[in-house]
Amino acid sequence: MILVGYLAMCLIFGTTFLAIKLGVEAGLPPFFGAGVRFFAAGLLMMLWMAVRRKAGFSLLLRKETLFTGFGLTFCTFAALYWAEQYISSGLASVLSATGPAFILLLQAGVSRVRIPRLALTGTLVGTSGVALLLLPGAENEGGSLWLLAGLVVVAGEVGYAAGALLAKHASAKFPEASPVALNAAQMMHGGWLLLLLSLLTERGPLLITDTSQALLSLLYLTLIGSMAGHTLFYWLVSRTHPVFPTTWLYISPFIALALGAKLSGEALHWNAAVGSFVVLAGVLLTNWVPVRSLLRLRKADPGLRSDP
Repeated sequence: MILVGYLAMCLIFGTTFLAIKLGVEAGLPPFFGAGVRFFAAGLLMMLWMAVRRKAGFSLLLRKETLFTGFGLTFCTFAALYWAEQYISSGLASVLSATGPAFILLLQAGVSRVRIPRLALTGTLVGTSGVALLLLPGAENEGGSLWLLAGLVVVAGEVGYAAGALLAKHASAKFPEASPVALNAAQMMHGGWLLLLLSLLTERGPLLITDTSQALLSLLYLTLIGSMAGHTLFYWLVSRTHPVFPTTWLYISPFIALALGAKLSGEALHWNAAVGSFVVLAGVLLTNWVPVRSLLRLRKADPGLRSDP
């Protein structure tokens, strides 16, 4: 179930970059669209859990869910949505692949966790693959702001890394709480923070050029990207090493690059294929220890299973 959930999450997140781009191109204000997406998704999930009596809105009062929402949702997606006004969805996905490296660095710097040499090597290999993938999207298609936008995405990944580690801490502190409920609470916090940012910065008239495209983008990102994809991510964080789920940021870039090239005409060159293989090698090296442990555990107990 961990492998199935991981693959589904990679596929979902690989499509969200293009969905964000389509919404922004349709005239949906980036911070407003992101805020509605996450607050609505979190609220629907929290209501569903409350009706089933598996969670309460008291989770919103915990500082852990607020801090997780600030890092995992607000910082990451404020940066990503704003940047996709100026860079391609493929380039945005590639730059987002810096997340696992920041997690390892934060673990070493803040938590004083020793980074295994193999995991560090895998991170370096994966980052070199990201560099190869970056080249096709390096055209100056967004004007003078394209470089700034790329740097903003990378800065947002620092928040993503902090949020991923805080999510693991929240899961450990509230073992009785469902990962779905914890995810819903952090998304609601991230969502209202994004809406507040929109209120402060997006005061102009709402100029949506394609209403159908904007609504489809918002619905897909809310129901599939947030409710399904982020719940899978949060569940994987609670069940595995915190670096493992975040390696979707290595898998999804070439999915996003392929979709951007096929559906949106974004540039795709030979080095994208080479970079994809290098990235996958880095993912394997980075997660070799937890993956090997998981395989040994399943071999020792074939009936072992983990239900989401």
